[in-house]
Amino acid sequence: SGVVQHLRNGQLLREIYINKHKLLLSDWTAKQLYLETTGKSRTLQSALALLYAFLPDFDWKKINMRQQWSTIFCSGSCDCPMRNHYLEEEQRRQYSLRVKNNDLEKIYVDMAKLVGIPTRQLRASNPIDSLLCYFCHNVSFPCTKTGCIGMEHFKVIKRHQLEDERERQEKKLYFLYSLLATHPLLNQTINRLQRIAEGKKEEIFVLYSAHDVTLSPVLSALGITEARFPRFAARLVFELWQDGKRPKEHFIRILYNGADVTFQTSFCKDYYKRSSKPMCPLEKFVNFVKRDMFLVFNSTSYHDACHRRPL
Repeated sequence: SGVVQHLRNGQLLREIYINKHKLLLSDWTAKQLYLETTGKSRTLQSALALLYAFLPDFDWKKINMRQQWSTIFCSGSCDCPMRNHYLEEEQRRQYSLRVKNNDLEKIYVDMAKLVGIPTRQLRASNPIDSLLCYFCHNVSFPCTKTGCIGMEHFKVIKRHQLEDERERQEKKLYFLYSLLATHPLLNQTINRLQRIAEGKKEEIFVLYSAHDVTLSPVLSALGITEARFPRFAARLVFELWQDGKRPKEHFIRILYNGADVTFQTSFCKDYYKRSSKPMCPLEKFVNFVKRDMFLVFNSTSYHDACHRRPL
């Protein structure tokens, strides 16, 4: 099922970027396409499935592949104590909300008995991930000799997840974590976009194949608060556009699962009110990543924000 989802993603992207916009021609070279995955084999499998449907004359031996050990793709900029601080605070918030939920605790106890493991172990495994695999693929929940996990278990956990998402946005701890967690990845993205805007032709198409814990903080950092928790095969796309009449002017468009979310971002909401153009100036995205992401930390750089304790 996962392979089919990514084949479909590849088909959709091919229709737009290959057939319509001729982004990559049939004689594309290894320098024009970049692929990065995490250490989990499923992210490589997902990427190859997407590329199989996306590329003309697909040949994986032509592709520059890089494996990233970090799920947030921080590469050489992973040393960030304050990022870890905000993540720990966020995890404490999650734990506090969970222990207050008596219905959730009863469900965990019941499920643990059904599958024959300690309740603590079931809590730690975050069973919503496992149950979603069954639910989203329309497969019956697992059964044992002592009974079956059912929709009543799933509903309680899912209801708690939605409540957790609401409180997460209110408390802002996850947002602060997200800014620091995603800056290296967004900075890489900005640098690539700027090189293309300058006329360089390498890395025209860049694909990061990752996890929900990669995508969710990116959405949060960009200020796209209306986006729900990433579903299976979710995709976030950054497009670079050039003004046909003014070649030096460049714009970005951001799509989430095919929907244009450019003007949901914190750095382009105001621009949308003043302009008739359906895109955001590239410089606004650049200023956000290079400068504005650090304002909430009373800092002027990623390094300073990572090492400055809040007052």
